[in-house]
Amino acid sequence: MAWAALLAGCSGPLAPGGEPGAPPAPEDVIRVTPADGGRAVRPGRPLRIRVPGGRLEKVTVVKSQDAQDSAVPGRISADGLTWRPDEDRLALAARYTVDVVAVDPDGRRSARHTTFTTLVPDQRFIGYVTPENRAVVGTGMIVSLAFNRHITDRAAVARAVRVSARPPVEIRPHWFGNDRLDFRPEQYWKPGTEVTVDLNLRDVQGAPGVYGLQDKTFAFTVGRSQVSLVDAARHTMEVRRDGRLLATVPVTAGAPRNPTYNGRMVVMDMLDVTRMNSRTVGFGGEYDIPDVPHAMKLTDSGTFLHGNYWSPTAPGHVNVSHGCVGLRDVKGGGSDTPAGWFFDRSLIGDVIEVVNSAERTVAPDNGLGGWNMPWPQWTADPSAK
Repeated sequence: MAWAALLAGCSGPLAPGGEPGAPPAPEDVIRVTPADGGRAVRPGRPLRIRVPGGRLEKVTVVKSQDAQDSAVPGRISADGLTWRPDEDRLALAARYTVDVVAVDPDGRRSARHTTFTTLVPDQRFIGYVTPENRAVVGTGMIVSLAFNRHITDRAAVARAVRVSARPPVEIRPHWFGNDRLDFRPEQYWKPGTEVTVDLNLRDVQGAPGVYGLQDKTFAFTVGRSQVSLVDAARHTMEVRRDGRLLATVPVTAGAPRNPTYNGRMVVMDMLDVTRMNSRTVGFGGEYDIPDVPHAMKLTDSGTFLHGNYWSPTAPGHVNVSHGCVGLRDVKGGGSDTPAGWFFDRSLIGDVIEVVNSAERTVAPDNGLGGWNMPWPQWTADPSAK
């Protein structure tokens, strides 16, 4: 589970009394090379993390390659200013995720989250796979492959990827554009299902002169069923485990100017703490909260379900957020708060469904939103057959 990220989703307006103290920009406190969002980084480029002052507190680097994640070992220098990996050479055809927490010379804590991908040899393509190998996930998980190159022979690539389940269930693919291929059954997975993904992509031609690199199998297990229903009009969330009501939790959803999406969303990531900056999701400088607790990512566009400590009276009474779903929490995150209680009982792959909001239904390709597409439409994709 990731433990920190930056530039995430949205949040409600601050409680009366003004904004929290604005920290320095994370990129000014924490320097990471290669640069965030870098592509085709060559293996000779060094991976370096440093701070000009203060000290590094925690560094986590994860390498994703051939559908498997592995930690990159390294160490912080004795003076706390730099981090270097034990192995200097970057892997080919890999995605690196860097999470750093540091304290500046004034004692202010900052967090930074960056990613970059390394060079894939000429005329090759790979698919980055969700979920992780050997993961235990909720019943709403969708298998999603994001390709590093545009695929023009989508049918050939779809035929080369096999997703199977035990006990058996029909699983069908659907393309979103030319670089994303998702798989799901008609209904949510049954708890206890074991799912296997076979990537038989090596030497498959995905585009003229571009051939697949991977020949890999990975698997994950479906855990218990947990589906939570957010009623934006009633300001409540019903949490059901295996069909049984566990609790009804007060929430605050999107305010009238920025309502929350309706529809079924799947938990994509879980972050103990994250920074939420309105400028990264298309708003102005309306908020910049450096320590949002218990954050669960629901869409690529920035919808989160998260703890809210700055508007303590809003959950259960009024919708005040910029599109997220907020649960009552305390600064730093409390285990005995509604947000902490829910976070501790959730899995990546759990379903959050929103009803009675003024917003449209979330798009099927926004996050793992494919459950919002009717099955006949999902299976009608001719390039997935």
